[in-house]
Amino acid sequence: MMKRKVLLRHKWKTKVFVVVLLGFCFSTFLLMEAQYRRIGASSMLPQKPKIAFLFLARNRLPLDLVWDQFFQGEDENRFSIYVHSRPGFLLNRLTTRSKYFLDRQVNNSVQIYWGEASMIQAEIILLQHALMDPFNERFAFLSDSCIPLYNFSYTYDYIMSASTSFVDSFADTKEGRYNPKMDPVIPVNDWRKGSQWVILTRKHAEIIVKDEVVFPMFQRHCQRKSLPEFWRDRPVPADNSKEHNCIPDEHYVATLLAHKGLEGELTRRSLTHTSWDISSSKGRERQGWHPVTYKLADATPMLVQSIKDIDNIYYETEYRREWCTSKGKPAPCFLFARKFTRPAAMRLLNMSALGVSKEASSHSLR
Repeated sequence: MMKRKVLLRHKWKTKVFVVVLLGFCFSTFLLMEAQYRRIGASSMLPQKPKIAFLFLARNRLPLDLVWDQFFQGEDENRFSIYVHSRPGFLLNRLTTRSKYFLDRQVNNSVQIYWGEASMIQAEIILLQHALMDPFNERFAFLSDSCIPLYNFSYTYDYIMSASTSFVDSFADTKEGRYNPKMDPVIPVNDWRKGSQWVILTRKHAEIIVKDEVVFPMFQRHCQRKSLPEFWRDRPVPADNSKEHNCIPDEHYVATLLAHKGLEGELTRRSLTHTSWDISSSKGRERQGWHPVTYKLADATPMLVQSIKDIDNIYYETEYRREWCTSKGKPAPCFLFARKFTRPAAMRLLNMSALGVSKEASSHSLR
């Protein structure tokens, strides 16, 4: 009898243990399933498309604090940053004051020489790195002297609302930079000029990275030309016909995309303002082949507003006037401007003349 009671008690304990164990396993299964559902649901949420900001710099970024204010408080899933500086330069806590630029330089940069194809190489390197992120959908080239004119949200909406690349592109019929030796690979009818400060769709960025036809022609037939007279100690040679220079960075992207028959996929203007009007400038540093550099005394709210007020661009060689629009409505032509010295840019930032903070929303694309 005693044995039977012990046996029954043992069976009862075993049953209780099995029930508890099954309950624990079942609740664990439900918990894990719920967790996997949450993970699955979050992974299926649409990833926001990003703009890759591609900075071409000499060394450090002198206007990093201006851009720091531009990116401050924004969703970092909407942008990425890449910087091409001279080989060996590092963006660390000693060389940048902005967290957004820490360790953002590419690790295979090349030495850039003005007026040579090395500038195109640097642009290609930046694109190669940026294309590794599948969520980068727009690729914006900026110089180390560029400033943003609007806040991030306005800039993002303006760029992402367009299905096109923004590429300053027009027929170059005046300066004779086209080298006939490029024909028939690059016919003269495909020859275009424009600003190198382009904003590309992913499709066009991939075309540039994969190009093995047009870029080699630029490397072969665009030779470095003597600098203008006021930059040199010696006069221009009597026969400078062999000093042909097509200025690669001003022609490459526009010419390549025209050569590919893709001009219908472009908004043929740049979103970066550059002033080449030097009629009233007397300083030697503001003359010649380089754009106006805005210094401390130039940095006023009126200057910024005058750039923001530009609503059309005229292309003389094509008798074409480009009225600037976004989402089918009239819009400012420019989102960025150059060339600004650090004192000039900081003065504008301190005066709140740029409207780059998150709260600045005087313009809307709604």
